[in-house]
Amino acid sequence: MPLDYKIAERSLANGLRVIVSEDHSVPNVTVNLWVNVGSRHEVEGRTGFAHLFEHLMFQGSRNVASGEHFSALMEAGGRLNATTWFDRTNYFETVPRGAMDLALWMEADRHGHLLDAVNQENLDNQRDVVKEEKRQRYDNVPYGNALIDVYAAVFPKDHPYHHATIGSMEDLDAASVEDVHEFFRSYYGPNNTVLTLVGDLTPDEGFASAERYFGPLPATATTPRGPVARLTALSEPVRQEHVEDVPSDRLYIAFRLPVDETTAFFASSLAMDIIGGLATSRLYQRLVRREQIANSVSAHAMGFVDGVSLGFMAIDVADGCKADAVEAATCEELARFAADGPTEIELESAMAQTERGWLSSLASQEERADHICHYATLQGDPGGINTYLDRLGEVTVAEVQEAAATWLTPRSRVVVAYLKQDGAAQ
Repeated sequence: MPLDYKIAERSLANGLRVIVSEDHSVPNVTVNLWVNVGSRHEVEGRTGFAHLFEHLMFQGSRNVASGEHFSALMEAGGRLNATTWFDRTNYFETVPRGAMDLALWMEADRHGHLLDAVNQENLDNQRDVVKEEKRQRYDNVPYGNALIDVYAAVFPKDHPYHHATIGSMEDLDAASVEDVHEFFRSYYGPNNTVLTLVGDLTPDEGFASAERYFGPLPATATTPRGPVARLTALSEPVRQEHVEDVPSDRLYIAFRLPVDETTAFFASSLAMDIIGGLATSRLYQRLVRREQIANSVSAHAMGFVDGVSLGFMAIDVADGCKADAVEAATCEELARFAADGPTEIELESAMAQTERGWLSSLASQEERADHICHYATLQGDPGGINTYLDRLGEVTVAEVQEAAATWLTPRSRVVVAYLKQDGAAQ
């Protein structure tokens, strides 16, 4: 039986989709906006712009001073942040009910009038912040660039997911103020945005407040491009090795997967869990528990909307053991799973784990707002939060086996290996 979280939706004349989920359990309101722009919308020579805007959006707008978005809402008892991903950029705050209008006014001001404050000084300042973030999160930590390497190896050079959201520092250095203004005008319009309000309000109150603050904004975003052609699984393995100063050898083993929210993606995601994503998974039991040639195993499926998704595993090789042996054992398990498929008990365990995580996330007002925005922006159906588990539960053992045999075979793998400089484990 589907879940029954309340979902009410209305579109403003300027194209803004407004969704309200009434919940009076606490006297708070979560304001969550998804702008339908992420790193997949960037073109060659302009990478990193979506993430740069996440930073610029806190540097002031027509009626809000630089840094005031944080300070004003935190003084009112709120918490807030923003994130950038391949398929979207989102901005969110949870505030006491009495501060909701303040949050909406400030969001409308920067979503409609940011460019009043985007000058050369602000651009240079935030460009430097992004560079420092790249140094701290990617360049100067062990395995920091691993996923960047994975994306580049799994997806072709001209594909929307080939580059990471952090982008190219050379592209950001070359960006002019006019380049940045053009990017904002192309994507940051109410007709390319979803606003979700979850918490202590009625739908009528939410729609009225959205109209009051966002209604006057013009529909400025250009029509987005359609999805690219779907990719198939790789026909032969791809391998990269990086010898670096890392604590232990680590293997990243990645695969192309079907587009998100399809039966084939659900089946592939469940296969990833059964193979390596759970404490009961086949790889964990073999590599970590029985043979003790790995210290840890994790597996994760990332659902994307533009022609393909991504699945990857990370395996830490135990000291004194060979990375090649771990990879060979992993390939054996992949081939066995593709041939035999999961047991009913394995599939039931994977579904139970997914159900637990989904229900736990929806219990959070903030995460529920984010899931609603996700389904509204990328799938066109905010009510998808209520039906996800039912759709997942329809996946069969045969479909999981078919997905594994199509997408998760040794020949379809990408391996990005990080090996210790001292050569202790090769």
